Order: sequence, then structure tokens, then C-alpha cells
Amino acid sequence: MSESMTCAYQFVHEETVSALQAKILPMETLSDLSEFFKVFGDPSRLKILTLLQHAELCVCDLAALADMSISAVSHQLKLLRQYRLIRSRRDGKNVFYALADDHVLTLITQALTHLAE
Repeated sequence: MSESMTCAYQFVHEETVSALQAKILPMETLSDLSEFFKVFGDPSRLKILTLLQHAELCVCDLAALADMSISAVSHQLKLLRQYRLIRSRRDGKNVFYALADDHVLTLITQALTHLAE
């Protein structure tokens, strides 16, 4: 660890530590949050999510646009649905997918803005 990343001298700021102690998230919540963000760690899933921010699409359309097999897209959609990042709508024999809500769009947009800075 570089010298700039260590304290100049060891001293715990008791007042600050005490005030923040109650704000520490429970380990279960941190674990759930970690799993949630892992979903965004796969380029194929991100490609699907970024496509769905523009239009409601069926599996075949997503497979063609993402240059993936229908089976691979279906597998990714199942995971995205499990984390409530997308929703589905049946129209006859077709199922169309879209982002679950504006929060998902905000996560993607904020991440892209952060990366562009």
C-alpha cells in the first residue's frame, strides 16, 4: 500500500466511527446488492439491457440484434427477469421484453455518464 493511502498516524475518530456504525448495511443486504451488481458484469446482458432501453423486443429480435443464439438470449432474459430488471408481455404467441422500470434505465445511463467523465 502506498504511503499516501495510509493514515499519517493511527487514531480512530471515535465520534465519526460511532455516528456511522448504525449506517452500516447488514451483511445479507450487502450480499444481495453484490449479487445484483454482478448481473451488470456480463457484456451480453448489458447488450440486451441497452437494446431494451430503446424498444420492446421479442427473443428473435434480441438474438438478431445482439448476434446471439435464441437459446443464449433466453438464458440471459431468465436471469434478468429473476433480478426484476426486465418485464415481459405476451401478445398472442409472441412474448415481448422491456426494461422493468425507469430505475433500470437510470442505472445504465448513470454508469455510461460516469464512464464518459
